[in-house]
Amino acid sequence: MSVSQLPQRPPTSDHYIALLEQLYHERNLTQFTAGHSIPLRHNEIYVICRGIVQLHTIHPDGSETLLGLAGPSMPFGLSLTGVSPYWATALTSLDILPLPMAELENSPTLMAGLFAHLSRRLQQSEAWLALSGKRLVADRLRQLLIMLAQDFGQVETQGVKLTIRLTHHQLATTIGTTRVTVTRLLRDFRKEGWLKVHQRYLILPLSMLN
Repeated sequence: MSVSQLPQRPPTSDHYIALLEQLYHERNLTQFTAGHSIPLRHNEIYVICRGIVQLHTIHPDGSETLLGLAGPSMPFGLSLTGVSPYWATALTSLDILPLPMAELENSPTLMAGLFAHLSRRLQQSEAWLALSGKRLVADRLRQLLIMLAQDFGQVETQGVKLTIRLTHHQLATTIGTTRVTVTRLLRDFRKEGWLKVHQRYLILPLSMLN
């Protein structure tokens, strides 16, 4: 089946991944294990088929910032950022499909699907940026956890479980504070009953989805 014969409606996440696998079944997905750095090439876009990617930069003083997290169907790559340096690491085991920009530009179907999921990345980036407007560190951390639960949470009877594990240092660099402060605040959240921990996973109250 040619690209022109495929449905033209914007695909959902699962549908977009299925579309990519259908079009590029002859290509092998690039696989990475958790913790590995992902080589990025100019003029290529990387679409995540399975897993979660961490996106980073580093400042002149040596401090590192977590720029965002990309999940299934989300695109990332040097062509989509003006930040330098910029690199990506696997937070979980990954299956990634590299796509040359030229191929995307010649396929309206792929571009439509890419736009739908690129908009999710933009919304996430702006939400993370808005965190800096909260004066209290506790409010920034609480809001960050809520956003992570909305993007990567799994609803269970006892609450919304964050299916990803970020270190206290990673949480701290995202909201502009120290690891010690994050550790203290998470302890405070648990005492309040707002946060639970089960098998090292953070669990937020179901009410935060409202």
